[in-house]
Amino acid sequence: MRAALPLLRRRPPGGAQRWERTNHAGRPVTLLEGPALVAGCVTVALTAPPVAGAAAAAGALGVLDDLVGSTDSKGLKGHLAALRRGEVTTGAVKVLGLGATGLATAWALDRDHVGLGTPAGAVLIAGGANLLNLFDLRPGRALKVALIVGVPITFAGSSVAAAGMGAAVAALPEDLRGEAMMGDTGANALGALLGSALAITLGTRSRWAAAGAVVVLTLASERVSFSRVIASTPGLRELDAWGRPRP
Repeated sequence: MRAALPLLRRRPPGGAQRWERTNHAGRPVTLLEGPALVAGCVTVALTAPPVAGAAAAAGALGVLDDLVGSTDSKGLKGHLAALRRGEVTTGAVKVLGLGATGLATAWALDRDHVGLGTPAGAVLIAGGANLLNLFDLRPGRALKVALIVGVPITFAGSSVAAAGMGAAVAALPEDLRGEAMMGDTGANALGALLGSALAITLGTRSRWAAAGAVVVLTLASERVSFSRVIASTPGLRELDAWGRPRP
């Protein structure tokens, strides 16, 4: 990750302007952190090929949305509504692609014992990729969420989660300073890796419980602003702001 981002800054695919966006504070920010995170996740997850594949596929779907996606349809509800109207948005392609990625990865991870927990694993992988992206609205927020989820799994013995945590920690300083952000590319890849780590670590019942939490949070995001909830909740507000430069 630390080596990938400087290299991408020197030779940005398609030019630097293609990856530049304006953040919530109106400042320019690069999305090149996303491809750098994908490279980090894929490289360190090569010991688990299905996980590396999930991170790469989720990251590729994120690139599609980052570079050619529109904001006309937002959220899961918006993309599904567009599909019902016969409109195929990049977001809808991503939702379907993440679903297929989750199913394929869960099946590959459980290939010797496919069972009731396999669909829950698919939800964790696909849903985790999407859910982490929903938190990428302020500097450092999504990476902090990834660390909160990933550190306990790492201490439970997950080498996959440990790999993701290394990539997240490497990305955190520039993200907190508002100089770079993951975008869909990085958030989808890191979320898929963490979902895979959960699927590997948890038993069937725990998988379903975690998958249920992912679904509930995803549906809640259609009606509730995570940013508003965080800003109005003591403790969460301070944790969210930790590490960012003062205005």
